[in-house]
Amino acid sequence: MARGSQGIVTLLGIASGAAFGLLIGVGMFTFRYARGGSYLTNDPKACANCHVMREQFEGWTRSSHHAVAVCNDCHTPHDFFGKWFTKGLNGWNHSFAFTTGNFPEPIRIGPRNRAITEAACRNCHAALTSAIDHAGESGAAQKLACLKCHWNVGHAH
Repeated sequence: MARGSQGIVTLLGIASGAAFGLLIGVGMFTFRYARGGSYLTNDPKACANCHVMREQFEGWTRSSHHAVAVCNDCHTPHDFFGKWFTKGLNGWNHSFAFTTGNFPEPIRIGPRNRAITEAACRNCHAALTSAIDHAGESGAAQKLACLKCHWNVGHAH
């Protein structure tokens, strides 16, 4: 390799290292500034780190579920992988949406998270929901959507 080529390779290495270091530094600063560690807990106050979620947090503090459930009980699957995958995916999506301001007002639950919440309702209230579910005309069990009627449960207004 010619001397000039070695110098270019060295400069590229230094520039790549500096860019990588800058990326790690900005990432660590952002994680700390956004209180990222709090999202690794079950503490509902973490959900109110972002001002957009304060209304939901305050609603939860006034609801009957306040005494028996935290955010993760209703908004993440109850298995280990599902919970952490959902927390990571929602963390990414929420960070992006709230940083860019690209989210609906008032905020609304999406289809994937609605299904997770519906499953959580059915898990905790299994005796009640199994009694309510009924057979339709075809004889197949029909599940009613809990959130259709109980849309504000957990977040009293």
